[in-house]
Amino acid sequence: MVRILLMVLRNLFRIPSAWFKLCHYAKHTEKYPELEKWQHIQYILRMGVTSGNIDLVVTGTENIPKENGFLLYANHQGLFDVLAIATTCDMPLAAVLKKELANIPFLKQIIACTKSFPMDRENIKQSMEVIVNVIKEVKKGRNYLIFPEGTRSKMGNKMGEFHAGSFKCAGKTKAPVVPVALIDCFQVLDQKGIKPVKVQIHYLTPILYEEYKDLTTVELAKLVRDRIEAAIEANISV
Repeated sequence: MVRILLMVLRNLFRIPSAWFKLCHYAKHTEKYPELEKWQHIQYILRMGVTSGNIDLVVTGTENIPKENGFLLYANHQGLFDVLAIATTCDMPLAAVLKKELANIPFLKQIIACTKSFPMDRENIKQSMEVIVNVIKEVKKGRNYLIFPEGTRSKMGNKMGEFHAGSFKCAGKTKAPVVPVALIDCFQVLDQKGIKPVKVQIHYLTPILYEEYKDLTTVELAKLVRDRIEAAIEANISV
């Protein structure tokens, strides 16, 4: 976590005011527009990226829907994944996160501001409740990031299996599904050191409901995984 310390030290004089404002948004989240809260979150995250020796290479931002109510499905490499996507997706976004992150300062406030949902993957009932809540929120026009592997792969740029249950949200909401390919995210916060790191984020062509309506969740999971895998293989040496 030496890189996090570097990010903090380089922004020491900016942090207090940014933190106070974030906490205010979190306590009074219903009073402020989604975009206003999101832009402040991005401001904080971009400070960290800029000062953390991180080079973000982003493609396909034109594939991010301009209308709210979509789902991003990304491969999961490490702690930096959510930050990489949040920094580069200008549409307000929430996420499904593991429960252990729910009470960590900063993440706790972001969860409150974005209406993200911590999930206990060992608790089937609670997991189903999260899926039901995500479906409700997407239907209301909120956008969600989901990691269908369930946990980081710990194999670098190699993915684990995608859980079909994660794709129930798509079928129930008829929302556009945007596959997101992450490359080398694991090097940022999951490895020691502060040497410069290049991270790639590729937003792939959305899969519209008309394209996946006749697929089972297992088939949709395979389709999304195959497209992300192809993007990783095509860009891994870039």
